[in-house]
Amino acid sequence: MPHIPSAQSPLYRIGAVSKVTEIPVSTLRIWQTRYGAFTPVKTEGNQRLFAEHDVSKALLLKQLSGAGHGIGSIARLELAQLRQLCHPDHQAQPPQALAQPVCLAVVGLGLANRIESRQFAAVLSQHRIQVTDVLDDLAAARHAPLSDKPQVLLIKVNSLQDSVFESIQALMQRQSFAQTIVLYHFAPDKIVQAMKLAGLTVRRDPISDSELAELLQSILFVDRDRAQAYGHQGAVITGRKYSDDTLRRVAGISTNVLCECPKHVAELIAQLASFEAYSQECLNKNTEDAHLHSYLRAISGSARSLFENALEKIAQHEGIDLREATPLNSPGEHNRSR
Repeated sequence: MPHIPSAQSPLYRIGAVSKVTEIPVSTLRIWQTRYGAFTPVKTEGNQRLFAEHDVSKALLLKQLSGAGHGIGSIARLELAQLRQLCHPDHQAQPPQALAQPVCLAVVGLGLANRIESRQFAAVLSQHRIQVTDVLDDLAAARHAPLSDKPQVLLIKVNSLQDSVFESIQALMQRQSFAQTIVLYHFAPDKIVQAMKLAGLTVRRDPISDSELAELLQSILFVDRDRAQAYGHQGAVITGRKYSDDTLRRVAGISTNVLCECPKHVAELIAQLASFEAYSQECLNKNTEDAHLHSYLRAISGSARSLFENALEKIAQHEGIDLREATPLNSPGEHNRSR
């Protein structure tokens, strides 16, 4: 079924599509006229304009045709079908593919195109990224089904408002993402601060590919093998589980554990979470030292997540009910509970 672009969807001339996808104009024309891959919009002057959907499809067709698929057999497939061909289930992958990719759900076709491009893959060379779900916008995401794979939710919006924040929260409640990143153009400061307190990573666009790559790397475990050894099955650092109020309550409980372990672990978590947030702010402000601050945030986030696991083991041993604490997404607090 032809994809009908929304009124807000940007449109591109074929030369621009060629530049973004690195596919020759002549090839794009053949894919359109001979194989029916695209349905560009015609202007009154008979100029063909392509939507973000067509850019997404061109990138996927390029990847699949390069892997040996005949263009005639895949040109008319929908985006979801093409992505399934590009990213089959892990069982179908060769046994030497030891490192699991970080799976993303992306809201915004333009952002998805950017993530799936060869240029971005080259920048993010240390980690493998797999886009498993792509949604045109937040309105489309409201009722669209999601796979059970994505660990990270990546969203691009033009402006942040209360209604947009509510839509993002509703999407987060439908599925447990380890991290949520929001890119925006315009927003009141109070909305940005509320979203940060809710555990979201919020950045003002435009940002370069290298900045976006650093942002993604800052939420990934530095040592994947060690993370899995300590009970983390993915490469993504989970968001904070416990608020500062919860940690203060735990630190004040007297227990039978020697060396006041609950107190010390709770204090360590609070300190690591504070440094994690500080590193993120530095990452936002100082692009020259972005790689260092990305690394520091990943280190502190990894350590904080591992100590949260340790706190849960201590709580179980001592009979401390962590659920009695104020959850991070309760009224009066914006931090997200995991």
